[in-house]
Amino acid sequence: MEPKALALKLAAILDKKKATRVKVLRVHDLTVMADYFVIASGTSSTHVKSLAEEAEFQLKEENIVPIRTEGFNTQNWFILDYGSVIVHVFSPDAREFYDLDHLWADGENVPLDFVEE
Repeated sequence: MEPKALALKLAAILDKKKATRVKVLRVHDLTVMADYFVIASGTSSTHVKSLAEEAEFQLKEENIVPIRTEGFNTQNWFILDYGSVIVHVFSPDAREFYDLDHLWADGENVPLDFVEE
């Protein structure tokens, strides 16, 4: 799956599971780490965990598995690394503390027509 399509699919999965502040950033020109970041928040540690698990489960159904995952012990910031797409799912406090939205502000916001604000 192309990186942009994968990022949008992940954002849609998170949105459908009621993630808040879902954002896709194209960071291809800013880092070699990935082409896209998907950033989202949950409302509680339980919600954050269920968002990350649902994203991983849905893609696994299509035989797309992350290269690496982090955060399943801390439950306030989960990372799913799909190579060209890295998913960050935060608790509200962790999102404010790490402030990836500001850190990667030079990234290009990808429009998400399906996201309900």
